[in-house]
Amino acid sequence: MIEPDTHTRLIGWLKILLPLMALAILSTLFLVARTVNPDDAIPYAEVDVAERLREPRMTAPTYAGLTEDGAALSVAANEARPAADDTTGPSATALIGVLETPDGGRTELVAAAGSIDPAARQILLSGGVTVTSSTGWTVQSESLTAQMDQTDISAPSHVTATGPAGTVSANSMRLTQDAEDSGRYLLVFNGAVKLIYQPAN
Repeated sequence: MIEPDTHTRLIGWLKILLPLMALAILSTLFLVARTVNPDDAIPYAEVDVAERLREPRMTAPTYAGLTEDGAALSVAANEARPAADDTTGPSATALIGVLETPDGGRTELVAAAGSIDPAARQILLSGGVTVTSSTGWTVQSESLTAQMDQTDISAPSHVTATGPAGTVSANSMRLTQDAEDSGRYLLVFNGAVKLIYQPAN
């Protein structure tokens, strides 16, 4: 059995020794802790702020609207830039467009680049354009224009198309609403049209 005097002295020593041991442990932790290198910090963003201020841009923009004849037009891009001056509209890269007409038809547009002409209300596609129609036709051309307020898609330069009837090459192409029947849409090839007919097996 511990005598009262011994117990009191033991408690007194513990009151001194335990805080000292705690301080020793804490000091050891601080001494052996690894120094943080600011260069090892996780890079939350690798964006050149100065470049973004000099050349503002928008990532993954989309446009959607209805034409006067009720067709739904939507366009998405990888990146878009605002107009450089008052004479040109905004431009974009890696565009994908979809035109869905009231008769159930669907036309997909894919282009490397494009821009908007606000005055003419046109989307100008360039850099190689591929048009795929739900009727089975796939058209390729260097450039293409699409009206924003009506169903009117045209390729003013040489086009090559493949479809149910075979292969067609022409000087130009146009997809519009039928003037005689507003419920139908026509894909018309113009100029020096050449058809290589390939009947279905």
